[in-house]
This record gives sequence, structure tokens and C-alpha cells, in this order.
Amino acid sequence: MTETIVELKNITKRFPGIVANDDITLDIKKGEIFALLGENGAGKSTLMSILFGMYEPDEGQIFVRGEEVHLTSSKDATALSIGMVHQHFKLVSNYTITENIVLGDEPLKRLGPLSWVDLKGASEKIRSLSLEYGLEVNPDDKIEDLPVSTQQRVEILKMLYRDAEILIFDEPTSVLTPQEIEYLLEIMEELRRGGKTIILITHKLEEIKQVADRCAILLHGKLVGVYDVATTTTQRMANLMVGKELDFSLDKTEHDFGEVVLDVSDLTVYNEQKVKVVDNVSLKVRQGEILAIAGVSGNGQVDIADAIAGLQNISAGSISFKGEDISRLTIKERITKGISYIPEDRQKEGLIMDLTLRDNLAIKTFDREPFSKKGILHPEAFEQQAEDLISRYDIRSGQGGQTLTRSMSGGNQQKAIIAREVELDSDLLIFVQPTRGLDVGAIANIHQQILEQRDLGKAVLLVSLELDEVMALADTISVAFRGQILKTDSVHNLSKEEVGQYMMGVTQ
Repeated sequence: MTETIVELKNITKRFPGIVANDDITLDIKKGEIFALLGENGAGKSTLMSILFGMYEPDEGQIFVRGEEVHLTSSKDATALSIGMVHQHFKLVSNYTITENIVLGDEPLKRLGPLSWVDLKGASEKIRSLSLEYGLEVNPDDKIEDLPVSTQQRVEILKMLYRDAEILIFDEPTSVLTPQEIEYLLEIMEELRRGGKTIILITHKLEEIKQVADRCAILLHGKLVGVYDVATTTTQRMANLMVGKELDFSLDKTEHDFGEVVLDVSDLTVYNEQKVKVVDNVSLKVRQGEILAIAGVSGNGQVDIADAIAGLQNISAGSISFKGEDISRLTIKERITKGISYIPEDRQKEGLIMDLTLRDNLAIKTFDREPFSKKGILHPEAFEQQAEDLISRYDIRSGQGGQTLTRSMSGGNQQKAIIAREVELDSDLLIFVQPTRGLDVGAIANIHQQILEQRDLGKAVLLVSLELDEVMALADTISVAFRGQILKTDSVHNLSKEEVGQYMMGVTQ
């Protein structure tokens, strides 16, 4: 019988207005990949943060390798060979990979009374570890110059450098492309073959099916049960996760499109490094139409959306909205004209993390009635709107509108942005990666909301890396490759395989 390496007994953790973990008992076997599955805000990350020493439980006991332990900091967890890769990375952007990995555990060299940090020796160890586990990095690179997938490798190497045996991954694929996800899952299996125990926090059923041995399902802070992955269908997992039968079918009715709302002509954009990221792009979106831009990450599709919303300056071409050239208008002027924008990075561009949920929901309308009159704010209008949107969009927040946005789960932060942008009642809605990091229930809900906007006659521009999402929602698909649009056609004229080929630059 495989030995138990971690045992949690009757763990309860409360925060103001919410019981995050409610009397949870489970055990994890040595050498397995154990998944924690649940909706956004179900208590998964809180439970593992307790195991990593970031929170202390209000009630319950923790046993590691059969011994009861009391974890008061992540340093205690590290001493027990427990490591954690957080959903939002804990890296210093202007430090090198080596400096980040040794931070807090610096290797010292001594010569008599003198001592110094041995960065050269640490770099060699990191290079060796990276090759051993297929996590190739250059230890001298700075974090700020690295793509997200490489930053994640640095977080994994940080655990391995400290000889972690129990590795916790918190939503590790929420910021990765499909190709990067496949690679990460292979790395997890390689780590397991190397004798590591992996705890995977996720809400992605396909990933659990691919790599996990068992999964614990949480719902509203309670443990629903622990299931053998091989014998449990994804449909059953989804139903248990949301506490009801889930219907994944989309009711997308065929209808005629109206007038052109957005007309982008010969658009060219350069990034801050003076590299051309959008190259002579033209596209149109009509009333009642969802135009989806498909493409592998980094092929200019986000830059197109940013340029339309006013976040990026354009070098050539024009952007016309309802017949008016808006190419030189400010972001605020575009919002006032009737453009809603759900950005790719919800924390940097979608929300002000240190404001309350109430204030974030009103951040684009606070200068209008009923929120203000003659420059005087009316807090009661803010409160009423927050209560309404929290209820209608199922935004989980411990203290309602007064909840600090930073304290909410990533998925609930995303729900807040979508609620705010849809409620603007704009003629054009731009959705960039709208379901990234969301659970199956929330994804189904957001897909339905996007279709509702279409059926109301709104123009919708969708940018998504999820090809299944593009094929399910789009009326028209434009495929981006190296800053250009290679193909635009009705979804009825394109197969998934054809779109995939265009995404890779194969045009014949």
C-alpha cells in the first residue's frame, strides 16, 4: 500500500463573511498527482495555502509523513520539503533567474572573515536542474524579459532548488497557451517519475483526466468527495463541482447581421520595442455579429484589440466606429462613444486591485448620474449597483461590495470585469480571453452572456486562444499570424483543422 505523505484532518478556515474551508479531511499519497477541483472561490487555493504555511487553520490538524506539524510560515513548509507555484508568480522582475531562485536561501562562500553570495555556483546548479527536468532556462536572464511560460519554469526551479518533494501547483495553466499547457503537463509527469508528489489546483477537467490519479472536489468550501480519475467522467466531475447538472450546449440562433459598427482599415501598430506587431490589418464587425480573431499567442491579435480600445497608438490606418473615425480619441472618449473592453490581463488593465469591488464596478460610470451629480459622488448608487451585479453575475465576495478586489479569486475578479463592461450597454464589446482561468460553470455562463449580447444586436469582437471557444461562438473568424490576418470567412465555411492550419501559417 502506498504511504500517505500529507494528511489534512478537519481543516476549517474563516475569513470575514465567508467560510473558505469547512471541516475538510483528505489524504495524499506519496508519488501521486492529486488534483483539487472546484469552482472559482471554492476554497482550493486557501486549503493549499494552509499546507504551505501562508495561513493558519482556525481548526484542524496537518500531518506530513505521519508527523503532526504546525506551519506558521512558508519557511516552515520549505523545511518540510513542500514547495508552491502560485497562480500569480512571486518573482522580482528586475532580478535575474538565479537571483530570484536563491532569494531568501542565498548560498554563501567564505574566505576567512569575508563572505559573499556564490551566484556562479547557484547558476551552475540551476542550469543542471533545468536540464534534468526539461525546464531549460538561461540563469542569467532577467525576469522582465521572459515570457509567462518561462517565468513559470523559474517558479518550478525555485521549488526544486530547495529540494521540495511535495509540489503544489495553483492554477498553473491559466496563463499558458495550449502548446505550453501540454509541455507543462509533460513536466509534471516527469517530476512524478522523479519521485515527487504533485498537488494540482485546477478547474480544467481535461488536464485532470490527462495527468491526475485522484481528485478531491470542493464546493462552497466543503469537500464533496475524493474520486478515482480513471473511473470518473468529466461530465460527472463538472456536475459535482457546481452542484447541479451542467448543460454545455449553446443556443446560437442564426440571424441576419445589421450595419457595420466597427471598421478597421489597413491598421499598423508598433510595440514599445519598435517592432511591428500589427501589419496592415483590415476587418469589419456588424450589428449582431461575433467576429473572433483566432491565433497562437503573440501573433498580434491582442495588439489589434488594444489599438481599437485606445490602449495602443496606431502608426498607420484607421479605426471607424459607427461611421466616425475614432483613431485619435482617448480611451475615455471611446468608452463614452460606446465601446466596452474586457482586457487580457484582468489585474493590470481590468481592475484597480486595492479598491473595493463596489468601486471597481463603478469605475467607468462614476462621473455620470446616478453615481454623481455636479461633481458630488452618491455612494448609495454605488452600493445599489454592486448589490445588483454581485447577485446577477454570481460574483463570490465575502463582504459584498466592500470586499477588497485583491482578496477575491481570479475567476471572480473576471466576473466583475465582465459584469461592469456588459452593463455599459455598449454597441461594441471587445472580449480578450474572457474565460481564461475560469471554471466550467463560469465559462458556460459567460458564453451565454456573449451570445445574449449578439442577439441584442451588439457587435462583438472576440480574441481567444481557445479554438473550441472560437468555433462555438463565432459567426465570422479572422485568423492572425505574425501580425497579419491570413484568412477571414464565415464559421460555416471553415473547419477546426483549417483554422488550426492558418494559425500555424499554412495557407495552402
